[in-house]
Amino acid sequence: MTDSVAVGLANLVEFVLRIFRLPGLRSPNIYKIWGAPALQPAIERLGRARAYAAYRKGRRECPAYREFLRERGDPAISGPDDFAMLPITTKENYVKQYSIEARCHGGRIPARGVVIDESSGSSGTPNNWVRGRAERGSTRRLLHHSYRLRFGDRPLVFLNCFALGPWATGMNVSMAIVDIAILKSIGPDKSKLENTLSLFGPGYGYVLAGYPPFIKDWLDTTELDLDDFDLHLITGGEGCSEGLRDFFEATFSTVISSYGASDLEINLAGETDLSIELRKLCGRNAELSRELFGRERPPMIFQYNPFDYLVETTDEGELVFTVVRRDSVAPKIRYNLRDLGGTLRYRDVETTLAKRGVELAGLADPAPGLSFLYVFGRNDLSVPFYGCKIFTTDLETILHETPALGDAYSSFQLQVMEDESLAKRLVIRLERAPQDDTAAGGARAGSKNIAESELGSLLYDRLRDVNQDFREVSKLFGSDAIEVEVFDNGTGPFGTRDRRVKERYVVTGD
Repeated sequence: MTDSVAVGLANLVEFVLRIFRLPGLRSPNIYKIWGAPALQPAIERLGRARAYAAYRKGRRECPAYREFLRERGDPAISGPDDFAMLPITTKENYVKQYSIEARCHGGRIPARGVVIDESSGSSGTPNNWVRGRAERGSTRRLLHHSYRLRFGDRPLVFLNCFALGPWATGMNVSMAIVDIAILKSIGPDKSKLENTLSLFGPGYGYVLAGYPPFIKDWLDTTELDLDDFDLHLITGGEGCSEGLRDFFEATFSTVISSYGASDLEINLAGETDLSIELRKLCGRNAELSRELFGRERPPMIFQYNPFDYLVETTDEGELVFTVVRRDSVAPKIRYNLRDLGGTLRYRDVETTLAKRGVELAGLADPAPGLSFLYVFGRNDLSVPFYGCKIFTTDLETILHETPALGDAYSSFQLQVMEDESLAKRLVIRLERAPQDDTAAGGARAGSKNIAESELGSLLYDRLRDVNQDFREVSKLFGSDAIEVEVFDNGTGPFGTRDRRVKERYVVTGD
């Protein structure tokens, strides 16, 4: 297929999808056809052609992107196969360098139908993002599609516990879900969540959506007897370890994560039954995980539609995204989120598992053939220590896969400092869990059966277990290089948190 034919065919398919809104929106059978492994090479090719068309529009109509290209030698490309020649955009070299208006097609914000979102600022100063009616419609249809595939058309009460107000996720979720569920937008407010469930009771089924730490905190302190409730959970905003999933599954019948970013879109990819089972399989088989992902511990694994997003990986292992739809107010072309990860084609994973006598399609039903997107964590949500990177997901895994720790501590912070002799020290700050003995699921004082004086040694050993790079560099130092500081719940560095946004897990500077 030549580049011109691919672009023309992509335009035709896009036109058909606009008419029918989205294949499989209501029909699982059409979804199965769209997700057929045999179709994926063609779908990927069409997605790349759409990305090229989005680039051409951005180059022609967006002042900031045109100037960005000019400053980097004006690398005009001739087709989709040359896409990797385009320079990568980032928050630093693009978003912060040009005005919001200049980053829009036509050099202005449309006068109507626009919503301006703000990022949480978890990795620095918040940024603002402009979304038009058409792209919000695309996001809404994708969310409807994912929701119906998981929950069907049965009536459920959707309790949106994501941050509301200017932040991207909460408001976009509410605007999308109101059409297909009974919606209550609560925000990250434990008392409102508690009151809502008490008021409506177990006669309804509920889908809760929120950041993992908020849901964990609520479960630790709730006074409700949740045994009679039909509860389901959708999380996002940060990773969820299998240990934390196990904890959630004691209460929720469904536990799935969505992957997105306010920089791009809130639902770039999502966990499926297949991706969850693949992650669990790799969690039991370090050799398989290493072969697929290059690490003994499997990352978060999602599936995504390559017709909507072109996902590439840099030499440093960072994910680069292009939103290939041309109806965006502001083009998002080869944008680096600083997330570490990669993509795998269904056929490649299928072949790797078949060598071990495992049938990929047998892990889940249905088993969509869409590409896999895997994410280790945000590069700027890690700390460098003796040449290795320690990720916040490492600590999250340790807390929730070590029951005594998960019961006793609810949050953490990481910081690398130098002592008086200029030796590097990894400082791990732990926040004690709420100590409400009346809470049905809360932490009990008796659960702290690990002496705080032993925490440094324990965390040193567990980091060696979950982070193979740390295991190698740990030959250079002992457990005394780990300094643990413990704080009561809501005190010290945990006393100024804003529950409306994501936790601050990494502290930079001394």
